Amino acid sequence: MSFKSVVIAAAASLTLAGAAFADMSKIMVEDAYARASNKMAGAAFMAVANHTGEDDRLIAVSSDIAKRTELHTHKDMGDGVMKMMHVEEGFAIPAGETHMLQRGGDHVMFMGLTQELKQGDTVTLTLTFEKAGDVVVEVPVDLERKASHGGMGHTKHSN
Repeated sequence: MSFKSVVIAAAASLTLAGAAFADMSKIMVEDAYARASNKMAGAAFMAVANHTGEDDRLIAVSSDIAKRTELHTHKDMGDGVMKMMHVEEGFAIPAGETHMLQRGGDHVMFMGLTQELKQGDTVTLTLTFEKAGDVVVEVPVDLERKASHGGMGHTKHSN
């Protein structure tokens, strides 16, 4: 790429960044919600945006509402069978991208709930990233939300 192309691309990037420039050093969690699947298990879903300028990885999650809190995904085992499994290596979140934790895919799993998840309650999660460190997120419990619900809200930033 020529020097002129690099300069034009950089100028365009800065112009497009505009007001979002102040957030370019943050991990942002948007549209988070939690729900119980039964009295002993539940899950949390959210969009995790990496505005740090470097690739990162969500490597762990913790919460005091369950005996175990893990990063999980669903794997197609064939013949219409889906298996939920712990993802020990975590989820890569490239710079400038958003990783969706959603129903039927990657998500936070609560096993052995220590309290009932009630509509309107708030769950505290600590997301641990390789580079950004810990990001504490207050996640509302929404037992009524449908799987295809969109929208944004409940944004938290890393320190």
